[in-house]
Amino acid sequence: MSFDSLGLDAKILKAIEEQHYTDPTPIQQQAIPVILSGKDLMASAQTGTGKTAGFGLPILQKLHQMQLRNSAKSEPKKGKRPLYALILAPTRELAAQIGENIRDYSRYLTIRSLVVFGGVSINPQMMKLRGGVDILIATPGRLLDLVHQNAVDLSPVKILVLDEADRMLDMGFIHDIRRVIAKLPKKRQNLLFSATFSDEIKGLANTILNSPESIAVAKTNSASEQITQYVHRVDKRRKRELLSYLIGKNQWQQVLIFTRTKYGANHLAEQLTKDGIKASAIHGNKSQGARTKALADFKSGQIRALVATDIAARGLDIELLPYVINYELPQVAEDYVHRIGRTGRAQNQGQAISLVCIDELAQLKSIEKLLRKPIPEIFTQGFEVDPRIKAEPVKKAPARRAPTKRRSADKSRTSKNHQNSMKQSSHHTHSKTH
Repeated sequence: MSFDSLGLDAKILKAIEEQHYTDPTPIQQQAIPVILSGKDLMASAQTGTGKTAGFGLPILQKLHQMQLRNSAKSEPKKGKRPLYALILAPTRELAAQIGENIRDYSRYLTIRSLVVFGGVSINPQMMKLRGGVDILIATPGRLLDLVHQNAVDLSPVKILVLDEADRMLDMGFIHDIRRVIAKLPKKRQNLLFSATFSDEIKGLANTILNSPESIAVAKTNSASEQITQYVHRVDKRRKRELLSYLIGKNQWQQVLIFTRTKYGANHLAEQLTKDGIKASAIHGNKSQGARTKALADFKSGQIRALVATDIAARGLDIELLPYVINYELPQVAEDYVHRIGRTGRAQNQGQAISLVCIDELAQLKSIEKLLRKPIPEIFTQGFEVDPRIKAEPVKKAPARRAPTKRRSADKSRTSKNHQNSMKQSSHHTHSKTH
């Protein structure tokens, strides 16, 4: 199947060709016709499968067709543009990424889109909304602030998209989502995208969607087959030393590293920099400017290692990212899938390595149970596990709580080409399946 066969306008096809899109991915093949038909959609798609284009392209097609019909009727324009589509995303990074994609896809159309999120001044966002926008991409808390300020009218919305719906529920956005939905017209098209379909998600879908089509392009809670996964057992006190060794020995130039805590991310970034590996940290306590700069420096190759917490696991979209390292395993097994899903995107290969100490074996077991298979183990000469060390309880990161204030909600809940497989010499590195 080609994009031409999906019924998209020539201007949209030209824009996606310039983005080097060749053949539609499975989620795009299945979702685009459903959305163009006007039906509600409940879609399960792993991260990195191209779902932004899966909903973005048909929304642009429908909006473009509506504009053409209106111009053919020679209807005089009255007032500002009514809002056509609302796209909700859990984190600033994901909202910004969706906004960038929508702008790329609509390059040759007369369509206005805008991204709004908390943590930055609301006034410039209000100014841009005054003239009206066709597509609004927003985090829930900031959207409600703008509604409260009468800066945006949700009554004309024709299409609602909930992207990363499972993450929004994890982060306590359910009440904000319900407040937003209460302000939308009852007659609208609803599109819900989620990497996992928990009972909570199904419950939300039942209250929002109307006789939806259902699409699943991957096994529930599965990792992309384009990602090669490894576990490296190591003593906790030697993790940082091993990490620096692997990055240096294999000459990795772009590595995304996950820690459990914000403090841990900052500390590890400082330690790596001292080891001669340029690194920055990205997490919810960093200002929007600092996060944007760190991500831009990472994408451009000015820093080799980006250390992130789980808040960033979904919103980061780094083209051709070759390596993800779990410096510490996540407490929730599903977060492992989202972390490693930063690599192996859009039909590219990727590698994910988890550095696991004896304290984390229970978490590893939970992850393998979720994946329904063991993760192959690698080990490096000189970094053997000391059998005398006993397990200690893993210190839990602070629980995610649903904030009471909308504004604090957005502030607190934020968040080159592919290299060949790891060049480990047979002298130093061996593999087995545990």
